Amino acid sequence: MSGDSDCTRTSPSAGSPSDTEFAPARPKYVCSLSPDLVTKAREELQEKPEWRLRDVQALRDMVCKDYPSLGTCLDDAFLLRFLRARKFDYDRALQLLVNYHSCRRSWPEVFSNLRPSAIKPVLESGFVTVLPCRDPEGRHVVCIRPDRWSPSQYPITENIRAIYLTLEKLIQAEETQVNGIVILADYKGVSLSKASHFGPFVAKKVIGILQDGFPIRIKAVNIINEPRIFKGIFAIIKPFLKEKIANRFFLHGCDLNSLHQNIPPTILPEEYGGTAGKLDICAWNEMLLASEEDFLHDFSQLVLPCESFPQEMLVSGDAEEKQCDDSLRGMKAQLYYCY
Repeated sequence: MSGDSDCTRTSPSAGSPSDTEFAPARPKYVCSLSPDLVTKAREELQEKPEWRLRDVQALRDMVCKDYPSLGTCLDDAFLLRFLRARKFDYDRALQLLVNYHSCRRSWPEVFSNLRPSAIKPVLESGFVTVLPCRDPEGRHVVCIRPDRWSPSQYPITENIRAIYLTLEKLIQAEETQVNGIVILADYKGVSLSKASHFGPFVAKKVIGILQDGFPIRIKAVNIINEPRIFKGIFAIIKPFLKEKIANRFFLHGCDLNSLHQNIPPTILPEEYGGTAGKLDICAWNEMLLASEEDFLHDFSQLVLPCESFPQEMLVSGDAEEKQCDDSLRGMKAQLYYCY
C-alpha cells in the first residue's frame, strides 16, 4: 500500500462504526515537525500532511476490525509512530503494531513493571545513555557500554528493560520518528563470561523487538573497541538480522578516526575522541526518571489480561528456548574459540 499514488491508499469505509462513539475524546494531534522535516517525511516516508489524519484513521479502523481485543492506544500521535516506521504502508504498520504488543506480552521478565524507577540501578551504572546533541542528520545517538554491567548485580534482562525505556522516551519526539536514531556500542572489556549471558534466545528476542516490534528507525550501529570475542557475539546476532539492518553495522575496533567518519567528533564525548566534554549520564537519567508518570499513563493503556489477547500472536518462550538449545551449545564453543 505504500507509494505516492492516491489509488494505493485505502480510505476508511464510509459509514463504518466509529470506535470513538462511546469513548472519551482523544487528544487532538498537532504536528510539531519543522518545514524541513515535513519535506523529509514526505520524501522518505511517503507522509503527506494533507492525508496524515486520514491515514491514521484508516489504521485505527483496521485495528478495530481485525484486532478488537488488541488493547492498544488509538490516539493519533501513537498510531502515527507505526505509520512512519513503515512508510505509511497500512498493512505493515498494522503488523508492526501487533508485533509491538506481542513482544510485550511474550516476555514478562522484561515488560512487567516496566518504568524508569524500576531500572534505576542500570541507569546509574551508565550502561545506556543518550548523547546530549543530535548528529548532523538530526538523529539521537544512543550509547551502550556493556562493560558497565556486572552480572552479579542484576540479570541481563534489566539492561534490555533500560534500552527499551530509552527508546520509548526517544520515540515520543516526532523529530526522532522521522530522522531515526544511531547506536554507539562500546565493547571495551567485555569478557567471555559476560558475553555468554547473551545467548541465542535473548539475541532472537532483542533483535525481534528492534527489527519488527518497535516503531523506530535504526539508521546505524557503530561498534567500537570490540574484542576478538565479538566475532562470536556477532555470529549469534547475524542470523536474526535482515540484510538491510546487517549492512548498517560498522565495526571500528580501536580506530576512532573510523568512528568519526560516521559520528562527528563535535557531538562525541572526550572518551571517544570528541570535543563535547566528558560523557555525562546524569542529564539523560534525570529526564527519563522524570517521565515516570508519563510511562505509567501510556503503558496502562496497553496492558490487558493475556487471555484476551489473540493467542496466535503470542510466541511461546518455552518453545523458543528448546529451539535455541543446539544453537546455544554451538555458540559457547564459538565464543571460547574466538576468546
